[in-house]
Amino acid sequence: MNVNDLAARLGDACYGFLALNFMFGLYLVILVWRRIRHLRFRTVEAEKAFLDQLQTHLSAGDYDSAAKMCDYDFRALPRICLLMIGNRDLAFTQLRQLVAESVQRDMVGDLEYRLSWIVTVIKSGPLLGLFGTVLGMMAAFGRIGLGEKVQPSQIADEISIALICTAMGLGTAIPFGYILAAFSIRVRLLQESLGSSLTRVLEHFRTEAA
Repeated sequence: MNVNDLAARLGDACYGFLALNFMFGLYLVILVWRRIRHLRFRTVEAEKAFLDQLQTHLSAGDYDSAAKMCDYDFRALPRICLLMIGNRDLAFTQLRQLVAESVQRDMVGDLEYRLSWIVTVIKSGPLLGLFGTVLGMMAAFGRIGLGEKVQPSQIADEISIALICTAMGLGTAIPFGYILAAFSIRVRLLQESLGSSLTRVLEHFRTEAA
């Protein structure tokens, strides 16, 4: 097997790598979408209603009812509120530190980790496409270098096939780039909403500790 044959085979293999890269990116998109959907409230009104009812129980000192509201609710705000209720005997500074660590580790950190993999998929798409194109053109022009009698139309056809790799790479990067931007905005909105709501709940425990 000469270098030209190896380049041709590797160029063909790039189609498989590009397909795997796209499928992996699609899998990550589904995971992140489901994760964000599970963490956030559907509407601002629903989150406000939950928070108002929770604060009613907390103000009355009915921690059992407050904990029951949050139990088996896997959205971000109820999970953190349940953590605060379970650790309400801690000093306020310790409780605030515990909440901050939990939000960063279990909520935001997990989403940022998955988003970073989507960034990797976006960057890898054009690079794999360019790699496949270069290999395909090496194989095509290598035939001319070996002195083979080939028609110009045949070379043009082989180069056009090689350029498909670049198109496939860009076809992965462009839509996933928009999806990543949309997810980043949703994560930022989740952080802002969660921070505002948790501040209200923490204020109750600060007042109780005073």
